Amino acid sequence: MLILGIDTSTNIGSVGLYSTETGLIGEMTINIKKTHSENIMVQVDSLLKITGIEIKDIDKIAVSIGPGSFTGIRIGVAAAKGIVSSGEFKIAGINELDLIAGMSTENDVEICALIDARKERVYHCLYRYKNGSLERLEEYAVGELREYLKARKDKKTLYLGDGAIKYKQLISEVTKENAKFAKNSLTLPRASVLAELAEKQEDNLYTMEPFYLSKTQAERQKEEKEKKN
Repeated sequence: MLILGIDTSTNIGSVGLYSTETGLIGEMTINIKKTHSENIMVQVDSLLKITGIEIKDIDKIAVSIGPGSFTGIRIGVAAAKGIVSSGEFKIAGINELDLIAGMSTENDVEICALIDARKERVYHCLYRYKNGSLERLEEYAVGELREYLKARKDKKTLYLGDGAIKYKQLISEVTKENAKFAKNSLTLPRASVLAELAEKQEDNLYTMEPFYLSKTQAERQKEEKEKKN
């Protein structure tokens, strides 16, 4: 089975082609100032051209459904659904925190996936490998990083994601020697890993929705307006 992965949930824009028989075929991952709406389909087209694979040869589209950037999530999900609607493709939506945790294979520590939500707030979730499979240990959540770390300061933990990069100093300050970090190049999400995670998953094109976790600015403004009225 041939799977095309698409991830635009963070500042990273990544597309990847993964074969369940041979593994990675090709991947294009960028972190530049252009918006995902300008790049994502260009990346898909370029990757297909470079690898010599036609869109009709793909069996499944895997896409990150968030959490992360509201706009980025919408762009990625819309692109994936657009491709699926144009042909006979399966679709799978993968949580971005699961993807980030899946970047590591370390089985001797708990793994904490962190996505920057600005102002020392993060989307977060905790994982651990058990019998070779990655298991989620808690619910997906968003909140103040410092408060979350206080409960983890005595536990050895590997921190991954752009939140781990941006707040490395804060994490080290609170958790001291119990914090572990991967190289920056190994901590950010990659679409080929996303595609691999989607191998045994299939969702409904019409019911699969973005996973925002927190409310958008428009939703918050609407609630504030309703309260005033």
